[in-house]
Amino acid sequence: MIKKISIAIFCTMVAEASTVAQLGEMLFFDKNLSKNRTESCSTCHNPKHGFVDDRDNGVGSMVSLGDDNKSRGSRNAPTAAYAMIAPSFHYDSKKHQYKGGQFLDGREADLAGQAGGPPLNPIEMGMSNKAMVVERLKESSEYQTLFRENFGEKIFGDIDQAYKAMELAIEVFENSEKFAPFDSKYDRYLKGEYDLSVLEDLGRTLFFSNNNLSCIKCHLLKKEDDTGETFSNYEYHNIGVPSNPTLKEKQIVAKDFVDHGLLDNPHITDKQHDGKFKVPTLRNVAVTAPYMHNGVFKTLRGVVEFYDKYNNKKRVNNPETGKPWGEPEVKDTVNLDLLKGKKLTKRKVDALVAFMKLLTDKRYEHLLEDK
Repeated sequence: MIKKISIAIFCTMVAEASTVAQLGEMLFFDKNLSKNRTESCSTCHNPKHGFVDDRDNGVGSMVSLGDDNKSRGSRNAPTAAYAMIAPSFHYDSKKHQYKGGQFLDGREADLAGQAGGPPLNPIEMGMSNKAMVVERLKESSEYQTLFRENFGEKIFGDIDQAYKAMELAIEVFENSEKFAPFDSKYDRYLKGEYDLSVLEDLGRTLFFSNNNLSCIKCHLLKKEDDTGETFSNYEYHNIGVPSNPTLKEKQIVAKDFVDHGLLDNPHITDKQHDGKFKVPTLRNVAVTAPYMHNGVFKTLRGVVEFYDKYNNKKRVNNPETGKPWGEPEVKDTVNLDLLKGKKLTKRKVDALVAFMKLLTDKRYEHLLEDK
């Protein structure tokens, strides 16, 4: 049987981990694993565009379109890049915080569990059950060979085990360097291979300074300028993000819809966690708009000014709409202490945006130019 094991241990158990990664890559791009054979993992996590859904979907990529070409979810698809760095979902008793996991509410502990979700989701890939997915796998003689070579001759004799093997293969692929090259201008700066501009250097100073802002309270896992930083501590917080009126106007969600975030995780029942979402990585953030769990903000400037509104009384309007900021989707659990900082000038907003652009993988820098 294929038990729940870590990738490090798993990779020592198979003949060639690279072979499993190749299988995982095939599965990641395989549209035959959706009901109508129109959608793969890569559809909503496009490797050419920061591993997010860059399709318009009728709502400017705020949420994703399903395999049936009409269903749409209520959340923005998070990037799959650098996702392997997130720890398994757990409770940190020292910080009294839930951390890690996959999906915006941490409902899957790891990447294997995350990989198994979309094929069976009726508004995503739409397969009825695991047996249907396994039958699609068996249609391919190449899959049959690779599964048997890496997971045993009898792997297709147990539907649950065959499905778990698929999940593990995708997880191995998502643990490859393709998902986390760490080769942005910021990484090159740390190696002495790139000189920051004056604006970028100001943005870096502001970002890491607790005396100015509170960015690093959530968006720092290691220490300032450590290599391999993903710019997320993987905690869950409510920062007062408003609901997305576009999703309601287009009847994608009901007018009274509220996304409860972490409280939607089946393992969490305490209402103090209502409206909390996992802190996202800032890697490739400049090319993975729109932002927040519901895609409510279209620009990085809009996001920075949203944070600034908590400290700047003049910041009364959303720059993207020209209208007052929307009320928090969940009011009672907004962490105002976490949002304290000094108010920002236009130049400081520009500087923070410039710094975040530095976190773009080298392969996506042309997308910055397109913008």
